Amino acid sequence: MGKFTILNHPLIQHKLTILRDKKTGTKDFREVANEIAELMVYEITRDLPLHDVKIQTPIGEAVGKEIAGKKLAVVPILRAGLGMVDGVLRLIPAAKVGHIGMYRDEKTLEPHEYFVKLPSDVDQRDLFVVDPMLATGGSANMAIDALEKRGANSIRLVVLVAAPEGVKKVQEEHPEVDIYAASLDDHLNKDGYIVPGLGDAGDRLFGTK
Repeated sequence: MGKFTILNHPLIQHKLTILRDKKTGTKDFREVANEIAELMVYEITRDLPLHDVKIQTPIGEAVGKEIAGKKLAVVPILRAGLGMVDGVLRLIPAAKVGHIGMYRDEKTLEPHEYFVKLPSDVDQRDLFVVDPMLATGGSANMAIDALEKRGANSIRLVVLVAAPEGVKKVQEEHPEVDIYAASLDDHLNKDGYIVPGLGDAGDRLFGTK
């Protein structure tokens, strides 16, 4: 079973409170979402492997550390996942970016895939799938399915807020995927929104209704 981890760093929790506040406007919401994503990926990448490398400093020779192993990529679930990409890239600017487009049927709450564009070497990369909300788990599972169908074998799901229903569904269908969240919220309401949540992340990021 993949692990579920809540990243409770004080800065992450402080900034999450700003996101939840309905008075937070589009500009600040967008900036803070990226700041949280940056802090979360900083915590998540603590286990990246390192190897020694010899370098020349202005004073003399030294042995430093360099990240070893697979290269990284960030894959936002459109459209709200775009609100976390810049934060990840600020920390890992060499990461490649893929995109998975999903829309949710407002009546059935079921996701539908409409766009997938990924790096050609997706099978050789550690992937961070990012989406502000893990609600029903349908979009996350479909995104993971799309990645694995194209050869991905190292996937982590990174979300801001998660509902227990969504965590359970992803763990049932994709026990190989680790999930990281800034918060585990209480439940889903009848409309499929996370409670207390932060509203519709896409609308709040892009100023739409």
